[in-house]
Formats: sequence, structure tokens, C-alpha cells
Amino acid sequence: MPTYVTLLSWTDQGIRAYKDTAERADALAAALQKLGAKLVNIYWTVGPYDIVGIVEAPDDETAAAALLQLSGMGNVRTTTLRAFGREEVEGIIAKATA
Repeated sequence: MPTYVTLLSWTDQGIRAYKDTAERADALAAALQKLGAKLVNIYWTVGPYDIVGIVEAPDDETAAAALLQLSGMGNVRTTTLRAFGREEVEGIIAKATA
């Protein structure tokens, strides 16, 4: 399944409710599961982003739908990167050098 690295920044609403962040992560995992996606891991960070999530989804459309749901709750803004594993990048390189 494709992997996505999501960088999250709290909104004013999200930072005011920081005490609920672990519960919100559980809710995110449940919402992703309903869409056929998976929250692989989540990290609370120090620096320009407040949270980093690793998500697997069957396709870009499912990932986008999940991120719209997440952002629509008003607690975070997201920046998402499509990540490629070793086997995927080897296939990409093979196509590029063909």
C-alpha cells in the first residue's frame, strides 16, 4: 500500500485542546480504518511541525479524503508527502533508466 508522511501543525483550536491530542490520534486511526487506510505511526515533535504521521492508504484519492476529514475538524493543517519504499524506488529507477 502506498505510504504517506504527513506533517501536521496545530491550529489555534488544536493547541487550545492539546490535552486531547492522544484521543484525537485514536479517532484518526479509527477514521482511517473506515476508509481502508491505516495510521502506521504518529509522533509528537518539537520544531516547525507539531506532529508527524505515517499513513498507508490504497491510493492517493483515499489519502486525500482522509486528510480532508482530518483538516476539516479544525485542529490541524497538513502537509503530506508521498513516500516510496526501497522496492518502489528501485522500480522507479528501472523505469527512469530504461
